[in-house]
Amino acid sequence: ITRQDAYKSAVKEYRALVNSKKLDEAATMLKKAFKSLDKAAKGKTIKKNKASRLKSRLAKMVKAK
Repeated sequence: ITRQDAYKSAVKEYRALVNSKKLDEAATMLKKAFKSLDKAAKGKTIKKNKASRLKSRLAKMVKAK
């Protein structure tokens, strides 16, 4: 599995959990999503600003629900 696939699937899974109101599971998935985004940025798969922007938007999703 590539880093790009890893971060994209982690983000999708997290968004699905938030939308289905499973906030406890989403909190643990958020950590995994952050980790995969950081690894993707470190490996130059995505730019660090994109990783930071996605992390911010993902964190806002939980606060909004």
